[in-house]
Amino acid sequence: MQLKPDIYQKDIYHINYDSLYQKGIRFLIFDLDNTVAALDEKVPSVSALKLFSKLKTRFSCLLLSNSLKKRVKPFGEALGIPYLSCAMKPISFRLKHYLRKEKISLNQVAIVGDQFMTDMVLGKKLGIVTIFVDVLAKKDYKITGFNRYREKKIIDQYEQNHLFERGKYYE
Repeated sequence: MQLKPDIYQKDIYHINYDSLYQKGIRFLIFDLDNTVAALDEKVPSVSALKLFSKLKTRFSCLLLSNSLKKRVKPFGEALGIPYLSCAMKPISFRLKHYLRKEKISLNQVAIVGDQFMTDMVLGKKLGIVTIFVDVLAKKDYKITGFNRYREKKIIDQYEQNHLFERGKYYE
């Protein structure tokens, strides 16, 4: 499976949401940890609150995380968006069920995340637009370390083949 993201940006604040909207994207899925917030943050930052307030005027959004509900719920509630915790990414069952229930067409969906092995794999499995962002902070869950190791191998291979380069952003 080709894991190269469709879009690569520094963070959620540098994504061209107008361009996504023009391409027919109406539903945005955001990973939480190290995408929307650093692991040590307990509530969304002021900048995240402002961004999501603006996004919600044009898009439906979902917070999708492998973290426990007690971690995800405060963010979903503060941002005013639905959330799915314990999502088991990259397994697609829970997300597919949610999208079917909400009658959301896959061609209108984009996923935003900081990990190839969870967020990008899930997006590629579903055939939705994948948006990769840099990690917000160096601190990660221990289990994420293995994924980062595998991700580094993939990125190194992509860099050797001139397919992807960290810090070289694109749409």
